[in-house]
This record gives sequence, structure tokens and C-alpha cells, in this order.
Amino acid sequence: MFSHYLMFGGDCSQALDTYVEAFGAEIIETQTYGEIEDPGFPVPEEMRDLILHSRLRWEGTELMCADSSEHRHPGDNMYVAVASPDEEFVRRAWEVLMLGGTIYMDLESTVFSGAHGSLRDRFGVNWMFTVTL
Repeated sequence: MFSHYLMFGGDCSQALDTYVEAFGAEIIETQTYGEIEDPGFPVPEEMRDLILHSRLRWEGTELMCADSSEHRHPGDNMYVAVASPDEEFVRRAWEVLMLGGTIYMDLESTVFSGAHGSLRDRFGVNWMFTVTL
């Protein structure tokens, strides 16, 4: 599945409320950083209430978004998200797009997926990959 993933600098919750109002969208999933239960991923107290992951849906379209601790610039905060249960497919696409690009987060196992990572390809496009469980 291909979709868009927007990254915010602490105001994702307000953006979600705005998009619900603007589009009549429905929030179908949301998780805060404070809900993470992974000792390998310590969460600073100031991030506990920020959005780790969320999904909006309207008219058959989904948009995912989250807050990021990294500084984001307007226009540089969108990713094309690729989610698939086919790990071989995800890893093959990752290997091709990482060539000449910049890896933001290595493609590796997480508490929420078989593998997850993000990069910017050599054309300047941000990609986020997730092997769904």
C-alpha cells in the first residue's frame, strides 16, 4: 500500500483536529509516544503526549502522520509510505532507493512492525517503509 506520511514538530494533534474539521475525516488510529512499552526506546518526558503514529480516513483515502523530534522544514515533512506484509518486497525496494540517498532510520525490527525505516532517495523524495505484522 502506498500513502502519504506527514511529520510534525509537536503540533500533530492540532493538525489532526484541523483535518477532521476540514475534510470530515475520521481518526482511525492514534498512539502517543507515552504508550510505547519498549525499554530499548526511552521516551523523554516532554514527548510522552506527542503523537507517535496516527491514521486519518476519508472517502477511501488514508493519511498518516506523527510528531518528530527532528527539526522539520515546511515542504520537507512529507513521506511516501510503503507498507506491506511482504518483507522481501520491502527490503528490495529499500536497497534500490537507498543507493545515493540518505538513510534517516535504518530498516530494522521495531515493536510495531517486522521492519521499519526511512530514507531520502537520490532524487530528494522521502520514503518510509514498514513491514506490517
